[in-house]
Amino acid sequence: MQSINVIPPLVGGALVGVSAGGYWLTHGRIAGVSGLCASLLDPTDRARGVKAAFLAGLVLCGALIASMTPSAFANTTSVPVAAVIVAGVVVGYGSRLGNGCTSGHGLCGTGRLSPRSLVAGALFTLGGASSLLLTNAVMGGLQ
Repeated sequence: MQSINVIPPLVGGALVGVSAGGYWLTHGRIAGVSGLCASLLDPTDRARGVKAAFLAGLVLCGALIASMTPSAFANTTSVPVAAVIVAGVVVGYGSRLGNGCTSGHGLCGTGRLSPRSLVAGALFTLGGASSLLLTNAVMGGLQ
């Protein structure tokens, strides 16, 4: 039996919770990433600078961690880059269609016990599991 180091996921989860909670406490809004991204396209949004800074922080921290531990972010899939881009566009469209993403509904909404977010989180999980099963059935799994 192989032991699993649970410390990194616990620390990562705590940091996500602190950042989402901190954003809510300081700005009175949830840290839903798809909504933050969409608001950057709205020229009338007065809080675009704060939202852009929050999103830039996500990207910069991810890049910092990746530079410190490159093996944790090694590309282990043979999926073509074009397929990854198409998948990203589909996920982005779906998050707008569903009026939120896993960060907004799954992290912030369930923490507030929002019924809509609880249902959305369950549907996100069901959709992800279904996609995995379908991919494995059609493509024989991703190597």
